[in-house]
Amino acid sequence: QLQLVQSGGGLVQPGGSLRLSCATSESTKDIYAIGWFRQAPGKEREGVSCVSGDDRYTNYSASVKGRFTISRDNAKNMVYLQMNSLKPEDTGVYYCAADALFRLCLLSEPYDYWGQGAQVTVSS
Repeated sequence: QLQLVQSGGGLVQPGGSLRLSCATSESTKDIYAIGWFRQAPGKEREGVSCVSGDDRYTNYSASVKGRFTISRDNAKNMVYLQMNSLKPEDTGVYYCAADALFRLCLLSEPYDYWGQGAQVTVSS
């Protein structure tokens, strides 16, 4: 069973940057799409970014497009979410997740496997 272990997160001031990491227990290349989701206090979880299994397709929610970048290092079995120009509304618990999709990815659930979550707080 695929396992995802997250690292990164923390407290950052508005306008700052953070990078979230997601380590997978085995290679996801050409097998799993990886998505990043977040859940703000009192709100439903939402998809913010994803990359397809073949790495040819990425997608971003309108609220993060142009500020967040998803990338995958297949040699290290790692997926990253670089978050720039952070805003207070980006605050929440961020999750990485894997879904058995090859040529596309989705910003909606369900996904098959999930990381443990990481808190991101954007505040002055």
